[in-house]
Amino acid sequence: MERAEILKRVIGILTEAQDIRLAAEAGQEIEAPADGVATLLLNEMLPSIRVPADASAQQVAAHVSKALGPALHTMVSGFSLAFTSLAIAHDGGRTDVSSIEVLQELALEVEAGMYDEGP
Repeated sequence: MERAEILKRVIGILTEAQDIRLAAEAGQEIEAPADGVATLLLNEMLPSIRVPADASAQQVAAHVSKALGPALHTMVSGFSLAFTSLAIAHDGGRTDVSSIEVLQELALEVEAGMYDEGP
């Protein structure tokens, strides 16, 4: 999964979590996935790992690190970007936008390619 897709998926997960929270606060039936949004995120974004049956513990660690490292780095970057965007709006005293609107704006920026470069 490419960087922009991971960033958009992270934003989607946060938006979905917000919708679930708002529904619970309103006493509505919550239609959360059985496995939860975090499990769905991990299942969608983390690559499959194949390790030879005769691999040593060090080789297994190297395979896992090589396979998961970039995906985990991008996921953490996505959550950090979303948190920072929400924090800037909050700390700036923005009362004219909701957190979902901030996330929607961030998704549009990702779609426009503003975050294609970087770690």
